[in-house]
Amino acid sequence: MKKWVFWVVLAGLLGLEWAHQDSEAFAPRQDVRIIQAAAGNVPRSLTVISASQIHQGNLLLVNKEYALHKSGISKDVVNLSEHQELVQGYGLLDNTIRLSEHVTEKFSAMIQAAAKQGVQHFVISSGYRDNAEQQQLYKEKGADYALPPGHSEHNLGLSLDIGSTQMEMSRAPEGEWLQEHAWDYGFILRYPQDKTDITGIQFEPWHFRYVGLPHSKIMRDKNFTLEEYLEFIKEQKTITASVNGTEYQISYVAVHGNTPVPTPAGRHVEFSGDNMNGVIMTVYP
Repeated sequence: MKKWVFWVVLAGLLGLEWAHQDSEAFAPRQDVRIIQAAAGNVPRSLTVISASQIHQGNLLLVNKEYALHKSGISKDVVNLSEHQELVQGYGLLDNTIRLSEHVTEKFSAMIQAAAKQGVQHFVISSGYRDNAEQQQLYKEKGADYALPPGHSEHNLGLSLDIGSTQMEMSRAPEGEWLQEHAWDYGFILRYPQDKTDITGIQFEPWHFRYVGLPHSKIMRDKNFTLEEYLEFIKEQKTITASVNGTEYQISYVAVHGNTPVPTPAGRHVEFSGDNMNGVIMTVYP
């Protein structure tokens, strides 16, 4: 098919897609839509990303400068004390600890791996906080030790403070194990000791954030904070990485309204907003 014919057909498909916004393709909160088209005998996909996707996903940057949007809060936050099947091999500081169920499952798998190496005195001391809880903490601790509501990663549901029942995390075997291995399970040490000038937060050996694979391992290998990683992807536009034998292609997409993005058909495609101006697209087999 000639190129101009392809794009005319594609434009028609897009117009059809946007004209039928009450169709099944527009399920509630579905911000990424796939449109199938074809050029000759080669199937192609076009993904239409809405502006709201910028504020959703595992790679959202939430800090003093960028506030969390309501749509970015994890939808599967649960009270862990009410889900004992999720609390295996570690303790909870109290019965108010909440966290994304998906993140808790990843955390549990990580703790089980640590236990096999004899490291097993973990406790979650803090997880998700709503704005009222964050406001109270900010009022009590002040700006030097807490962030205002909406600017704390704890408002996401993807971050947690991890402790040891034996000693403080800066000296505990649990802290040492996490700093070495957490990356293998999709977690990052969010506020490293040598990156305070970038994060704006003092060293917190207890604060870990889930970003998922392959991002956590790339960040470890390049010694990147989340701020640095997102800037790196934006500058490079597209990078490729092999993690655990799987080849990944990671790309930055600037989003302006409904933005069509070509994607390879027949592969897994994941999107996460950066909470700034774009979306990170991760493609893998």
